[in-house]
Amino acid sequence: MRARLFRLLRLALWCASALAIGTVGSVAWVRTAAHGYVYDEADVPAAPVALVLGAEVYDNGSPSAFLAARLDIARRLYLAGKVRAILVSGDHGRWEYDEPGASLNWLTARGVPITKVVLDYAGFDTYDSCVRATKIFGVDRAIVVTQSYHIARAVTVCRRVGVDAVGVGDSTVKHFRVDWAQSGNREHGACVKAVLDVVSGRDPVFLGDHETGVEEALRA
Repeated sequence: MRARLFRLLRLALWCASALAIGTVGSVAWVRTAAHGYVYDEADVPAAPVALVLGAEVYDNGSPSAFLAARLDIARRLYLAGKVRAILVSGDHGRWEYDEPGASLNWLTARGVPITKVVLDYAGFDTYDSCVRATKIFGVDRAIVVTQSYHIARAVTVCRRVGVDAVGVGDSTVKHFRVDWAQSGNREHGACVKAVLDVVSGRDPVFLGDHETGVEEALRA
């Protein structure tokens, strides 16, 4: 019994060490790959499209503070002429929950023409959003917009799946300290998932035919 417990303890320690090494390595890979591609809003180079990654929408259909902050950056980039179209990607897996629709309403209520906003209803995670941006919507160059704790991973994943991406991260919602800290802590595990997604080259949950929404928005 003592020998068995010792073997189990040794296995547990080995697994914990492997997990720690994998996590540290994944975070380092993400940050290294994004180095030089994350900018302040004022300095980010222009691109045809802003890709806004989804975040929580409240029960009343309005964007959470985190999503609204992302959308406000995209709105300002559009008004400044840094982008000519905005692709809002998010979760609409249930009819009553609609991140892209809420994003569209928020943007158009604040002066962005509806013809300049394109909706991706199947951006269930960062990897899916990036892959669908290029494979479904034909985006080859974009400014990715999300929170600053997430931006390195978002830029890295997008660049690894074929989008020439730079990024702008928001920190204005940092005063939501608990949510910010929890989200930042989850990034460690999310970086491991990002490595596995990129290495496996998995398909997103939904693929499909090419959609012309981005092309039409750029022509509008």
